[in-house]
This record gives sequence, structure tokens and C-alpha cells, in this order.
Amino acid sequence: MRFDFKSLAFKRMLAVACFFCCAAWAQTQPTEIHDQIYQEPTHANKRVALTLDACSGAIDDELVQFLIRNRIPATLFATKKWLDKNAKGMALLKAHLDLFDIEDHGENHIPAVIGAGRKVYGIPGEPDMLHLRKEVLEGAKAIEIATGVPPHWYRGATAEYDQAAADEIRRMGYKIAGFSVNADAGATLKKAQIIDRLHRVQGGDVIIAHMNKPASDTAEGLAVGLLDILRRGLVFVRLDEVELVEVK
Repeated sequence: MRFDFKSLAFKRMLAVACFFCCAAWAQTQPTEIHDQIYQEPTHANKRVALTLDACSGAIDDELVQFLIRNRIPATLFATKKWLDKNAKGMALLKAHLDLFDIEDHGENHIPAVIGAGRKVYGIPGEPDMLHLRKEVLEGAKAIEIATGVPPHWYRGATAEYDQAAADEIRRMGYKIAGFSVNADAGATLKKAQIIDRLHRVQGGDVIIAHMNKPASDTAEGLAVGLLDILRRGLVFVRLDEVELVEVK
């Protein structure tokens, strides 16, 4: 069969092919999952979830002590890498499991994207699904050994996922923890910026911040912003107490 490359029919066929190729390509691109707390429509939602990531590095003792003093519950996502280097910090968290729910952030903080050479924020992803499963399961095993409680939630490194990875994590029985408010942008924001972001928090929001960079402004910014949230009549909850719904 010979094509007339200048014909209208060929141009239409090419456009359709490009559309489907681009759609397939877009489906593989890593994206953030944005979640809020599910609430019955007939009730005002005054609940807010604070989630803190411990990727690597140290423990932000100032932040943790602030949460303990003010009885603010939080869901903490820790990697095995972080657990292995922070026995003292982990002992502090375990002494307050009435406040802190500790969940799975993976073994080595590898993004949940599949394919050789793929990266998120410059961090290489997983070469294949087998490595993804190891990242999730070894992280979960480390959490259970450290706390005596198996995790039910997972948050991947960078909090971005491609569709194949997200589907596999859910098939493994884990719920993926998204968020709706990024409070500290990976512990890179200044105090005033963090306070400003937290001032916009409303009932139903899930906050993400970090507890592994004590030299950052995260502790100071959260200390002001979280107390403001409480003054506005909102109530902090842990993820093991609620259900999340994805928002587009």
C-alpha cells in the first residue's frame, strides 16, 4: 500500500496516531497524588492531617518536641535508611505512639517510577517492578521491626508516582498517602513562607512537611502555623483514623 503523504486522509491519520502516542506517554509521567480527608457531605469537616517525612538525615528534635508538648498527632513516614541512623530519635517517637503513627516511606528513598534511566527531581527511580516491591516491602519490614506494628500506608520518595507503580503498590495492599498542602517544599522554605502556606489550610486538608532536616526553618514555621490552625477550631488527626479521597 502506498500513501499520499500530502493527502488530508494521511494527515488525519497522523494526527490521531500522535494523539494516542502523546496520551500513552502522559500516562507514564510521574505525578503527585493529591488527597483530602473524606467527610460525609452533611457534616462540616474540621479535621486536618499532619504528615511528616523522614527521608534520610537526622531527626528534627525541636519539631517533634513541639508536637509532643502541644499534643498534636501526626503520621510519620520513615525510610529504613532513616531508621537505621536514628535509634535515639526512634526511641522518642516510640514513647509517644499515642500521638504518632509511623508508616512506610520505603527502604532507600527511591521514587516510585519504573524504567531504566527515569528520575524524579534528579533521583533515579526503579529499574523494574521487582525492585519497586523490594523498596516497599523492606521499608514496611523495618517499620514493623521498629514499632511492632505493620504499616498500612505508603508514601514514595518525592511523593510522585507513575501509574504502573501506583497500581502495584495498591495491589500489594498499601494505601498511598497523598496530600493537599505542601507546607515546606522538601524543607527548603523559609519560616514566613511556611506560615503563609499553613494559614491557608482548611478542614479536610492533608499537610506534608519534613522531620529530618533540623537545620531548616520547618520546625519554626510549623510551630507558628500549626498553633494558628488549632486557634481556628480545626482538629488534627492521624491517617489511621480517617479515609482519604483523591482530588484532581
